[in-house]
Amino acid sequence: MKRAVLIAGGIVVAAVLVVGLVVFKPWLLFTDVRVDDALPTAQRSQPVVTPAPVVTPDPGSSPTPIPTPDPVPVALASGSFVSQEHSTTGTATIIENLDGTRVLAIENLDTSNGPDVHVWLSAADAVEGYDGWFLAGGAAYVDLGVIKGNQGNQLYEIPADVDLTAYRSVSLWCVQFSVGFGAAQLD
Repeated sequence: MKRAVLIAGGIVVAAVLVVGLVVFKPWLLFTDVRVDDALPTAQRSQPVVTPAPVVTPDPGSSPTPIPTPDPVPVALASGSFVSQEHSTTGTATIIENLDGTRVLAIENLDTSNGPDVHVWLSAADAVEGYDGWFLAGGAAYVDLGVIKGNQGNQLYEIPADVDLTAYRSVSLWCVQFSVGFGAAQLD
């Protein structure tokens, strides 16, 4: 009888251990996934071109053309990440490309790896520390997809129908445990 209880107890402990490993995936805390997407160069706004006076050196000659700078992608909003449940650093920038498409560029990200971490545009504010852990989960959000890696530079497409004025921050949200790893307030 005692032997049967020990065997049953061992089976229960083994089952709990296996389920714990599958659910929590603790090895992810000790592994890093580095991403190095090519980030577009963007500026805060398109340069304003002030026309220079047209100089005509000789009567009858054509005026000298005024050079205009090439258009570049524009940074619409950006912010630095603050740590929430996990230590997180880097910057997030929303960029409008020349063709009108928009992307979220995450630069120099450094956070913990974890199960089922997504990149969200969130209507919640980015609050550092424990006070910010659960904010994004209670606000409207747009899920841009699973995080590509926990380190490096990354790009995420923003759907054309997203009204950016409705979202104040970028959240690295662990769907499995409903907690924010880190967030960046967009200014």
